[in-house]
Amino acid sequence: MNLRICWLVILMTSKPQFAGEKVKLSDLCSKGKSSLRQKDLLNDGPYLVYGASGVIGTMSCYQNEEPYVAVVKDGAGVGRVMACKGKSSVLGTMQALLPSKNVDLNYLLHLVRSLKLGDDFSGSTIPHIYFRDYGEREVPAIAIKQQIMIAGVLDKIEMMLARLDMTLKKQDQLVKSRFVEMFGDPCLTDRSLLPKKPLHSFCELKIGPFGSLLHKEDYVSGGFPVVNPSHIVDGRIRTDSDLTINAAKYREMESYQLFKGDVVLGRRGEIGRCAVVDEEGLLCGTGSMILRPEPSLCRSDYLQRVISFPSFAAALEKEAVGVTMKNLNVKIIGSAVVSLPPLSLQEEFADFVAQVDKSGFAVRQQIEKLQLLYDSLAQEYFGD
Repeated sequence: MNLRICWLVILMTSKPQFAGEKVKLSDLCSKGKSSLRQKDLLNDGPYLVYGASGVIGTMSCYQNEEPYVAVVKDGAGVGRVMACKGKSSVLGTMQALLPSKNVDLNYLLHLVRSLKLGDDFSGSTIPHIYFRDYGEREVPAIAIKQQIMIAGVLDKIEMMLARLDMTLKKQDQLVKSRFVEMFGDPCLTDRSLLPKKPLHSFCELKIGPFGSLLHKEDYVSGGFPVVNPSHIVDGRIRTDSDLTINAAKYREMESYQLFKGDVVLGRRGEIGRCAVVDEEGLLCGTGSMILRPEPSLCRSDYLQRVISFPSFAAALEKEAVGVTMKNLNVKIIGSAVVSLPPLSLQEEFADFVAQVDKSGFAVRQQIEKLQLLYDSLAQEYFGD
């Protein structure tokens, strides 16, 4: 289904009549079981176990009989929502939500997503959200027939988004294959003729500001965006217009300002998440780190590809410190050894990536339009 057809479907769909009636989210769902620990995973049976990133293993038993919605309640990805199959389990870092009678599962999925629970977490270092809090949120009371209609419309948009996302993933895999062809795996020695240097020898490194340097009154709408790990998605920076600081604070935090050509790295949570800065006016967030390579030795886009390469990211994660949430520091990053091919080869690779990005640009534009459509409809269906 293309965008034009999708719009036609939406125009033919009338907005449900809510008659102003509201109920609590906890009236539409209840808490399921979610007490598993990572070490409990034995991969010894047919029943799926879900984590923040999706299916992470199996077990010989299960905790939840019927299909349900799961919300990440702790750590990286807090607030992320997914649908889970019946006869499955979730880790203790997630909360299973069981739909009540006359509540459509997919409707509940879209409804909970619309609440953007990750925006309302508590905890200064490790974010947490609790059902006892967000279960009190007021949501529309809608008949099951209308729930199914709403879910059907939003499902169609998500299916289109998934297809486009798969196209981008195939393009990214093409780029990764070309990277390996030219430079090899960053963590293997098969390209031993390439010179290798620790990052600190050719790259300026700086940890983002302590959380105490940024206060509630510093944040404004439409100011200078703060780049936290959650804003680094698929190798690109996606800023949040609601997480920005005023001009005075931006000037005060001069040493944490990001410049074009910097690499910003998420140093906690999902290790290896990084992006090249391609615009001015951004600030490195508390959970991020600035990498500023010497341009005569290393291109920023090459460095970003190295750090985000699966084997390199896995090696960094092994060195990361912290029990509950893994963290990187300047010492760990600075001691990581990187192959430095001649700039001419780095530029040849950059030219190849640029060609692939040309086709990817059109796909990303379609994704943005569809996401705006989804958000607009979610606001219409679930908002005040």
